[in-house]
Amino acid sequence: MATEATERPAPDSPPPAGGVTAPGRAAIRERHLRTDRWWLAPAATAAGLLAFVIYSTWRAFANTDYYAAPYVSPFYSPCLAENCEPMKGGPNFDLLGGWWGLSPAIIILIFPLGFRLTCYYYRKAYYRGFWASPPACAVAEPHKKYSGETRFPLVLQNIHRYFFYAAVLVALILTWDTVLAFRNSDYEWGHMGLGTLVFLANIVLIWAYTLSCHSCRHIVGGRLKHFSKHPVRYKLWGWVGKLNERHMFLAWASLISVAAADFYVYLVASGAFDDPTLF
Repeated sequence: MATEATERPAPDSPPPAGGVTAPGRAAIRERHLRTDRWWLAPAATAAGLLAFVIYSTWRAFANTDYYAAPYVSPFYSPCLAENCEPMKGGPNFDLLGGWWGLSPAIIILIFPLGFRLTCYYYRKAYYRGFWASPPACAVAEPHKKYSGETRFPLVLQNIHRYFFYAAVLVALILTWDTVLAFRNSDYEWGHMGLGTLVFLANIVLIWAYTLSCHSCRHIVGGRLKHFSKHPVRYKLWGWVGKLNERHMFLAWASLISVAAADFYVYLVASGAFDDPTLF
């Protein structure tokens, strides 16, 4: 005897389109049975990511107020263009010659943003927040077809492991910038300002997020048939696994910290206030 959950649609109903309405699935007319505010999480995710996109786009094209001795904005380091502000002791490289007249941040942000754009957590975040694929657990996505990441352009997500190598290089450069932040405005060592603490917090979160990446976990412990024969790699794999458990938190924390570090440099460079000296 058919129950209400297994009754098929009335003859005048449109034919099933597939997915959760495909033949053989329970004929539940509602898109979902959730009664909570399930839309809050994807909406908050979309708002947070959109805010960062707007801010980083403004700062990337501003091409000004990104250096206040001894601090250089993480959006602009290393400087690869000819028109960079002088950064004494900083990683400056005029690799593009005089033809590049745009902001040097446009070159740099390609690599960390590419790393984050292809990151497993961020895929989940913007797939749900912007594409509703799916918008939440137990809520069907509105798309009629689903090909996953097997077709262009999503197949390009597979280059995440290569962006990881670039992200490590960028993190090393930002580490050197943090070391240089222990100088004063006259480039004398032994100084610590509020900006130094901002840079320290940022680089710790950047490294934690980078090393918690799934690609890093695979590089450290992947393709091993016997962990007992590789005790060092097994120990590293365990440490990376612990970080990986906090990958979502580290993704957001490092996103906020890198924007905060850039904004701090902007405030000091624009003359909004002087960097307070702690010692």
